[in-house]
Amino acid sequence: MTEQPTKTQRQRDPRLDFFRGVAMLIIFIAHVPKNHWSNFIPARFGFSDAAEMFVFCSGFAAAIAFGGTFIKAGFWHGTGRVLYRIWQLYTAHILIFFLIAGLMLAGNTVFAEPDYISRLNLHFFFNETPEALLGLLTLTYVPNYFDIMPMYMGALLMIPVFMALANVHPWLAMSFSLAVYSLNWIFDGGLPAHPSHDHIEWFFNPLGWQLVFFTGYSISRGWLTPPPFNRALMAACIVFVIAAAPVSHWWFFVGYKESLPFLAEWRQAILPWRAKTDYGILRFIHFLALAYIVVNLVRGREHLLQHKVFHPIRTVGQQALPVFLLNMWLAQLGGIVLDQLGRSQTTWALVNLSGLAIVVLFAYLVTAIKKEWWRGAADANREKATVRKNADTPSGSALSPAE
Repeated sequence: MTEQPTKTQRQRDPRLDFFRGVAMLIIFIAHVPKNHWSNFIPARFGFSDAAEMFVFCSGFAAAIAFGGTFIKAGFWHGTGRVLYRIWQLYTAHILIFFLIAGLMLAGNTVFAEPDYISRLNLHFFFNETPEALLGLLTLTYVPNYFDIMPMYMGALLMIPVFMALANVHPWLAMSFSLAVYSLNWIFDGGLPAHPSHDHIEWFFNPLGWQLVFFTGYSISRGWLTPPPFNRALMAACIVFVIAAAPVSHWWFFVGYKESLPFLAEWRQAILPWRAKTDYGILRFIHFLALAYIVVNLVRGREHLLQHKVFHPIRTVGQQALPVFLLNMWLAQLGGIVLDQLGRSQTTWALVNLSGLAIVVLFAYLVTAIKKEWWRGAADANREKATVRKNADTPSGSALSPAE
């Protein structure tokens, strides 16, 4: 018997699952050390990269997960749910740090070279463990490879303030996000990432990256509406994306830095405006341009993303957090394999394809574990019992009032 959807069930947006899944797969490729395949990911051809996709989709999903709670259950219940999610992310962040640190230590123990602890700059943790451990637990020690989760937690922490302002008017909340972003740039804000070096900051500054997070959040809540298709705007977006490629791709830069010095000078001049740490505005504009192009290409064809051929990608997107954590560990394991086998087209293909396959299979495994299959079985058993009981009851056997 097919279960009919109820009015309270919300159909998943295939675009959210698909593009979050794409981001997860790209993130794996991007994090494998010295991976030749990473030369062909979108980040090499523009200012923005898979990080924007991940953060935007996370903001979009956060609005679905928490936005309604603030409205239906009240501010404090919504805040409690956000804080509980932050606690989950915090424990996941601590756990994945130790798992990867252990992997790097095992690499140094088993193999003579290279120095895997140095690869992730973890000597401070192993040499100054008490101070580093305290910094790890207080998020004042955040090595570069482990920085996106703290940024995500920082963005989530701002949701209660954002929703309180949205209760007055959504535009006030969105103005708050823009103001935080602007003030961060004006006053050069940042959060300490190393107990012994004040100048080292979180690589992903949440005061900057919250802009793309709350853009996704606001669109999901319906407070921001993407502009409709416009030929001139589409042309402008395409031109901007194409123009960004030559000053983003390192291969291009090496090729023209001598023959076309003005492009090299322009690339150098715009470095602060496409910086990743404080989230340069060119990254945001580039992401919006790409999003506008893609949304209009997909508009009216969303059903194509539900085709079975894309099911593995959507499944990865539906399990973004566990997949992301696996990506971080698996990418470093892939780097160890490449170090020991040597880097060639064959070994790159072996590590990348095997890693992507493991990521997809892991997403299916998590989905299967989360699926409450016993509920359907229990409902079916109850239905069979009811049918059997009715069949065993003779027709008209019930006593009438007259009897």
